[in-house]
Amino acid sequence: MSLVGAFAASHAPGITGRPNLPPVSESEPIFRAYEDLRIQLEAARPDVLVVVSPEHWANFFLDNMPSFCIGIADEFLGPTDEKFVNIPRRRIRGHARLARVLAEGITEEVDLSTSLEMAFDHGVMLPLHLLRTELPVIPIIVNCLAGMPAPLHRCYALGVALRRTVDRWPERVALLGTGGLSHWPAMPESGQIGIDFDRRFLDAFVNGRIESFLRYPKEKLEAEAGPGGHEIRTWITIAAAANGASGFLLAYQPVPAWSTGCAVAVLEIKHR
Repeated sequence: MSLVGAFAASHAPGITGRPNLPPVSESEPIFRAYEDLRIQLEAARPDVLVVVSPEHWANFFLDNMPSFCIGIADEFLGPTDEKFVNIPRRRIRGHARLARVLAEGITEEVDLSTSLEMAFDHGVMLPLHLLRTELPVIPIIVNCLAGMPAPLHRCYALGVALRRTVDRWPERVALLGTGGLSHWPAMPESGQIGIDFDRRFLDAFVNGRIESFLRYPKEKLEAEAGPGGHEIRTWITIAAAANGASGFLLAYQPVPAWSTGCAVAVLEIKHR
């Protein structure tokens, strides 16, 4: 078995919740990129999709906010915020057996929490909805929100451990990181977009240079990309799992009406 696909995409709630709010010139590149991503995913022919997504208060709160948590179940339900994102709630197939194997492998190198009752919010469900996939899903939640999110270099370590474990599986696995890029959610600056930061980060992501962001200071990240910029942790995890692979950008579009710098990208897998 080998890792057969590594992808990353923004999950701005407005993409489905307010699809007609931006000008078509801003929204259409993102919808078209998701369609291209769907084609890429189907061409990879994975047996299971591992989705690395941020937490949005769907499963955890300030009393207990793990850095990393994997969902181990044969079925999940989501989105929890269906009215916000205009996506009907439905059941998603999981793969508990493989998720347990994955958890055991990753925890050899990275501390990982587990959940047998994980709920999906828009971070997972919006990409699944647009990709129209029925693949079984194994979710990995990364705290990008509150408390003390894992340092960026620990997210890279998570990706390395994820790849090492996946390489021992007999199944074909695709990875999808969701989130970002720059945005200032629920703040006076909402609608502001850090275009310069987004472009520099995407350049590093698609050119196999993600290590250049692993020591990015928290204060600088928030100043340039907003608190929502912490969601680059999911992209860093995917880049690490791709083992320094380069790739290509399907779209980058600042969309003020969706309050987000939206991007969709593909990494071309290198096999060890």
